[in-house]
Amino acid sequence: MVLGNEHDVNLAVAAAKEAYKTFSQTTKEERIAYLQKLHDAVAKRQDELVAVMVLEYGGTYQFCKNSVNNMLSAFTTAMATLNTFEFERTVGNSKVLMQPLGVVGLITPWNSSNSFICNKLATAISAGSTVVIKPSEMSAMQTQLLLECFHEAGLPKGVFNVVNGLGTVVGNAITNHPDIAKISFTGSTVVGKSIARGAIDTLKRVTLELGGKSPNVILDDANLETAIPMAVAAAYMNSGQACIAGTRLLVPEHKLDEVNSLVKAAVEKVKVGNPADHDTAVGPMVSKKQYERVQGYIKLGLEEGAKLLIGGEGHPEGLEAGNFVKPTVFTNVKNSMRIAREEIFGPVLSIIAYKDEEDAIAIANDTDYGLQAYVNSSDDARAKRVASRIIAGRVMINALSHDPQAPFGGFKQSGIGREFGVFGLEEYVEPKTLLV
Repeated sequence: MVLGNEHDVNLAVAAAKEAYKTFSQTTKEERIAYLQKLHDAVAKRQDELVAVMVLEYGGTYQFCKNSVNNMLSAFTTAMATLNTFEFERTVGNSKVLMQPLGVVGLITPWNSSNSFICNKLATAISAGSTVVIKPSEMSAMQTQLLLECFHEAGLPKGVFNVVNGLGTVVGNAITNHPDIAKISFTGSTVVGKSIARGAIDTLKRVTLELGGKSPNVILDDANLETAIPMAVAAAYMNSGQACIAGTRLLVPEHKLDEVNSLVKAAVEKVKVGNPADHDTAVGPMVSKKQYERVQGYIKLGLEEGAKLLIGGEGHPEGLEAGNFVKPTVFTNVKNSMRIAREEIFGPVLSIIAYKDEEDAIAIANDTDYGLQAYVNSSDDARAKRVASRIIAGRVMINALSHDPQAPFGGFKQSGIGREFGVFGLEEYVEPKTLLV
């Protein structure tokens, strides 16, 4: 991969700006046709897209398959949303036109690169905007294959432009460019804050989907036989490299011993190894740097006085050659500990005991983040009541699922704005009032 620079960004923005003149005037029907072509081109090569993600990123086959399915649903959902979206509305005695913002900068992370690109691109096209994309520099092989799909779809010249490069170079150039009207970024809270600061100079609109430290509240009436395996799956999704991973497991004090036993038994069954194997649940970390980061947090947990239930420092036996981490669980964790407050981005779960329902809600909300949460209870009404009081953009109730029509985004330091469906599309248009 050749790393791009500011000059490349300028060329890409100029191409997108020129294309915007005509693309912004396209009809719903034309945009839906383009989205269908993108969907079909990606669908033809979905097996290759799964394989290249496993190869380059080290994501498990299970996760990569789901990621490619999400790529396809990004286009189908966008088409369905666009079909009923009203770009012209009557408000009071006025006409309100929902107009595309202009050129949009899309900046995506390494933990599901192509899926993020497809979702953001589909939304921008729906709005009538053109884009400049900066994928993660750690996803070059995945990006190359996705671009081959995009080229086959035959969109007008300049509608999408990709500049590979470092965030400190290409990302900064996109953030500071006066001809980019909006940035949609998915990644760390630290980088998101930097983008927000840079965007303010030209008053760019921003959508930021950032970090998380998701609580998983197990209420005292939950069926532990189903809730605990689900909790382990939530914590270790994408090998723990997920902003929505349920890494804080909140359990009733009087059930802590029982939960510890069930969690340990569930983690013992988690297969770590070759990510290409269909039954592997935890693959390698994306890089040596990430491996070392996770090891540092495991060491920190021990130093903070948390009790190691299973896992720990070092490689799993027989996997010493790769960036593999032992699936790790700490119990007797205090919510004030760094392992309970900071995003580790690896297969590390913290079990925190609570006194009663009010205490559980207080602990769940005692975090800088608010992206996603989980609630388990045998009483649906009670679960919804608790879920409504948790400060998070999404709350999963007795399930691990995804609704591509529903809004996704964070409260507090987990981000600004929403993605997916009509809420996501609203982020890419600006209302203009016509007084007649």
